[in-house]
Amino acid sequence: MEFEITVANDSHLGYAEELCQMYEQSAKERGTGIAKRDPEYIRKKMKQQNAIIALQNGVLAGFCYIETWSHEKYVANSGLIVAHEYRGEGLAKKIKRKVFKYAREKYPSAKVFGITTSLAVMKINYELGYRPVTFSELTQDDAFWNGCQSCPNFDILTRNNRKMCLCTGMLAPSKEEMPIINLSHLILQEEDALV
Repeated sequence: MEFEITVANDSHLGYAEELCQMYEQSAKERGTGIAKRDPEYIRKKMKQQNAIIALQNGVLAGFCYIETWSHEKYVANSGLIVAHEYRGEGLAKKIKRKVFKYAREKYPSAKVFGITTSLAVMKINYELGYRPVTFSELTQDDAFWNGCQSCPNFDILTRNNRKMCLCTGMLAPSKEEMPIINLSHLILQEEDALV
């Protein structure tokens, strides 16, 4: 199956409501670990060109966006989602690789991180060079952690003083910290040739 995977912009604003419905449905299905998203926030990410969108003949197939924290010292690739009918096609991996590479180009000094309860996302992150870390190694920006308030596990996070939750924290070094010969970089180049 062929997908158009590109940086989202103003021409994609009409997909924001549908994306939020996808997030809400996925949260219900999984029963854990997905914070609520607001359509206006998604539109803002598109306008800033801080998102990757996947379409299949104009139909929304998947999405992921970039957030910056601690004065751009940290970048999170958040909200990775794939529509039900396109799951099992390797699309999540393609989107994640594209957003990872894009974030690295746009914010080369930033460490790329994420928190997730999804084993599939953890595996993709690991392939990209992320490693599991304690929450103390992630941004300490209050605005990031406040974004977890709509997650059903927020009480666990706050009860543990933001040191642990059901999510796993993962961190990749900045582009500038990576060695010259880098397996993740070679994987990204291979993937770009296939897309």
